[in-house]
Amino acid sequence: MKQYTAENIRNIALAGHGSDGKTSLAEAMLYIAGATDRLGNIADGNTVCDFDPEEIKRKISVSSAVAPFEHDGVKVNVIDTPGLFDFAGGFHEGVRAADAVIITLSAKSGVLVGTEKAWKLATKTKKAKAFFISKMDQENADFYKAFESLKGKFGDCVCPVTVPVGDIYVNMITEKAFKFDAKGKASEVDMPSDDRLEEIRAAMNEAIANTADELMEKFFADEPFTEEERIQGLKAGLKDGTIAPVYCGDALTLKGVELFMTSIKKVFPSAAEAASEVAADAEGKEVLVKCEADAPLAAYVFKTVADPFVGKLSFVKVIAGTLATAATPVDSRTGSQERLGKLVLMHGKTQEPVDCITAGDIGAITKLAEAATGDTLCDPRRVVSFKKTEFPAPCFRMAAYTKGKGDDSKTASSIARLMEEDATLSFEMNPETKQQILSGLGEQHLDVVISKLKSKFGVELGLEKPRVAYRETIRKKVKVQGKHKKQSGGHGQYGDVWVEFEPTDSEDMVFEEAVFGGSVPRNFFPAVEKGLREACKVGMLAGYPMVGVLARLVDGSYHPVDSNDMSFQMAARLAYKAGIVQAGPVLLEPIGTLKVLVPDSNTGDVLGEVNKRRGRVLGMTPSEEEEGYSVVEAEVPMSEMSDFTTVMRSMTQGRGSFSLEFARYEELPKQLEAAVIEEAKQWMTDDKE
Repeated sequence: MKQYTAENIRNIALAGHGSDGKTSLAEAMLYIAGATDRLGNIADGNTVCDFDPEEIKRKISVSSAVAPFEHDGVKVNVIDTPGLFDFAGGFHEGVRAADAVIITLSAKSGVLVGTEKAWKLATKTKKAKAFFISKMDQENADFYKAFESLKGKFGDCVCPVTVPVGDIYVNMITEKAFKFDAKGKASEVDMPSDDRLEEIRAAMNEAIANTADELMEKFFADEPFTEEERIQGLKAGLKDGTIAPVYCGDALTLKGVELFMTSIKKVFPSAAEAASEVAADAEGKEVLVKCEADAPLAAYVFKTVADPFVGKLSFVKVIAGTLATAATPVDSRTGSQERLGKLVLMHGKTQEPVDCITAGDIGAITKLAEAATGDTLCDPRRVVSFKKTEFPAPCFRMAAYTKGKGDDSKTASSIARLMEEDATLSFEMNPETKQQILSGLGEQHLDVVISKLKSKFGVELGLEKPRVAYRETIRKKVKVQGKHKKQSGGHGQYGDVWVEFEPTDSEDMVFEEAVFGGSVPRNFFPAVEKGLREACKVGMLAGYPMVGVLARLVDGSYHPVDSNDMSFQMAARLAYKAGIVQAGPVLLEPIGTLKVLVPDSNTGDVLGEVNKRRGRVLGMTPSEEEEGYSVVEAEVPMSEMSDFTTVMRSMTQGRGSFSLEFARYEELPKQLEAAVIEEAKQWMTDDKE
């Protein structure tokens, strides 16, 4: 593929709801442009963008993919993004790298949650937005119903550009009608007569008129717009967000796709117009980095692929300058220079080696040492840092355990490799429960991670519900004796203590001494404290750590020969075991602060769900960021929240989101103690085995 200047490069991301035709549309454009010699099909598992074994097996996109094509003198970098919410990481990184977002929606279903999410992210990131109504040839397809759902949701900015009339597709820009053959080739036909066309023409003209004063004057004068004026108006509207063009077609039969491809060149912003970005310089000040080939190098790493055999592959969008093989750019995050491996253009999984990647273009670099997703590679003469992609935080937690022998040592390093390419994945060891916690965006997400670990790294993991880190404390004050005496020939062991135990507000054990008369020598006080602290690591009810206990050494006795540190440690432990069971031991459960962003129509459902989970609602306020949404704040037991991600997604159709942070410990209701104690005993048995 030849080199293109930024003026002739278009970077577009395909986004939208799952199964709304993104990958199929990419495949159709690649085929029509001659980038592929056959039309791939998702059902057959042979598309360019869905090449991962997990994607082929599941018939869905699980990560973003880049596939360029040349058409009508321009290069179009297509970034196919996943539509399922479990794989939103790929969706966010794809939109981050694009200059325009094409939101697909089915002519059968119209606007869905994924459509709304794509619109919101594109708006938030200030990308040009357009719609493509897909699956026009399927049964029950209805363009006008889908179009009206767009108008109803997003308002008058929605502007039809391609309109179907039976098998004919009308291009409202050129005022021409076309039919398509089996290979998607368009041939002009007579304009059909349809009353709705006039209404659409009027709506389009009004939208175009609002983009410039001279066009508004012409509109009010009832003068028709020329083709160039329509293109001018659409480009201006796309740029400032006042127009979102609507196209339509069917990727499987290739109808309407060529019209859309032609419009990409005429209407959509070039990299030269849209790829410039604001960055922070070495002093933290904002600077505008213009998309110019002769400027100092500045490239953003928007995606990373970690492969155990091929090595790391870093996808970059060059914002300014030219990235050449001989370059040694600085990573602005680490401050170190990177030695570049090969420079390649990605065609799905296929790599095309190139000598350089110019400003505005997208490519990949092999075997970078330190660079990670979100890093900026730049010329040492101008060190800048672009704003990093904002990924959704992991919200679905499971405990991971190894199935295969010898996998323990490889687990952490293998997951770390996957975390390099998936910013929505996290992994940590819980020191209290002794479990490895794997967190992601949902059940399907973690299921794919488990499959990749096995296929890529040979590590077989299982998932189970995470244990809850309970605590134990006491409710009464008691005074007990702990006496350790052992004679075994020669020196024996003797330690004798009287200890008072009482509740305190501390999150740890507090040790005090109030010994009078030298009944316990001062040099044994540290041994008593050590024995008590060791004992408090295991509670008397279920074996959870003991907290909120004041232990006061008040009396005891010693033997001038047989007493030593170990004897008094043992005596302290005996006092602990005797005292705690008398002091009204209770279980404490972790309480979390829950914040839920939820559509107003679902607030009642969320409140009911919180109450069902023994939560306390603290308040509900209208969202400042999302119109038509509310923020529900509550306190809920952490033990009740393991499946909240799944329930929340089902309840709100994926519109809602939440955060959950640990707040404090509270006493567990008495009626629940028996089940927790039994569960803890089972875990202890399993751990011993």
